[in-house]
Amino acid sequence: MASVRQLVYRRWLFLLSKSPSVNTSVSRHSNQTRLFSASSRCMNVMPAWVIDNYGGNDVLRFTKNASFPVINYPNEVIVKVFAAGLNPLDVSMRGGYGAATLSMKRDPLNIKQSGSEFPLILGRDVSGVIMECGLDVKYFSERDEVWAAIPPWKQGSLAEFVVLSANEVSHKPKSLSHTEAAAIPYVATTAWSALVNTGGLSKDNCSKKRILILGGSGGVGTFAIQMLKAWGAHVTVTCSQNAERFVRGLGADHVVDYTAGPVEEPLRALEKFDLILDNVGGDTERWALNLLKPWSGAKYVTLVTPFLQNTDRLGIADGMMQTAATMATKALKHLVKGVHYRWGFFAPSGPALDDIREMVDAGQIRAVVEETFSFSQVPQAFEKVEKGHARGKTVVQISKGGEGL
Repeated sequence: MASVRQLVYRRWLFLLSKSPSVNTSVSRHSNQTRLFSASSRCMNVMPAWVIDNYGGNDVLRFTKNASFPVINYPNEVIVKVFAAGLNPLDVSMRGGYGAATLSMKRDPLNIKQSGSEFPLILGRDVSGVIMECGLDVKYFSERDEVWAAIPPWKQGSLAEFVVLSANEVSHKPKSLSHTEAAAIPYVATTAWSALVNTGGLSKDNCSKKRILILGGSGGVGTFAIQMLKAWGAHVTVTCSQNAERFVRGLGADHVVDYTAGPVEEPLRALEKFDLILDNVGGDTERWALNLLKPWSGAKYVTLVTPFLQNTDRLGIADGMMQTAATMATKALKHLVKGVHYRWGFFAPSGPALDDIREMVDAGQIRAVVEETFSFSQVPQAFEKVEKGHARGKTVVQISKGGEGL
């Protein structure tokens, strides 16, 4: 009887393989047989917003024929995008910011021609469902709900599907919708990289430490406030008067209005800090490091660095040399004063998002969504982000979560 069933099953696969409109493949994992079938059109192209050159909002183009992402490495997954978050970085990348360095990251051997990154898909945040897993992926399965921050050298989330390394992906918080989840990953992993990887903070050593966040009402700042308060830190924030109530609602202990006059003056009157997270840059370096506790391991971490600007302006080799010289000079200058000067960078991390998911589901961190746009309104979403002064994330709904599964 078993042999008859097997014969019928093989005959069924043979008939399917002869169909001109269906691609069929069989994979064996453990003792189970899985049949994958889809039209060739669905497997080759997908809807997406792309840019074909750098420029303003007019370079954004909608297409139904974007290349479908392909798993090239056994640790990759394909994610069906339900919601995508936009960041100021997406607006900068649309204009060509970081193009030289990101091109080198995409093509380290410089084999491809200039402009090979086009058509380029933007979008750094994604929340969706895994549709396919590489052979080495063990922690995730098809249909798992996930979220991730997408590295800027990869194709982004303003598309129906995106391919990512499993190390960059985490299971989505159960307490959040896909729209809410898409507001967190990029700013969360950026803040985590700056505060944990560079600043050396953790939930075990953060209690009662005094932290200053310069520019606390933006995406990274609002997340950092919540995470640091969940870890027991005392958080001081600079922001405009209009945002004071907002950041206090997130947990800020002390707020200084930078529109009321030189912000360094009221800050000097306060007790010195163990760590400063600078989201503003510019003139702040001139006075901010004097607010740290000297000779106690205190750190100043800035997310506003000249690295990508140097490589865009001078080229990869000269830009990296200029960056290294600048970093070394500033670090030594402040080290002799007893404080540490550091640069912070975004770093994609699935394990970091695992820890953040736990805090979200425990109610310690909430998603802050400023406005939601449909997939057809991506240009308007970019305009919203470009104007700035938002108190939350701009999110684009790609497809309705849960439908079609």
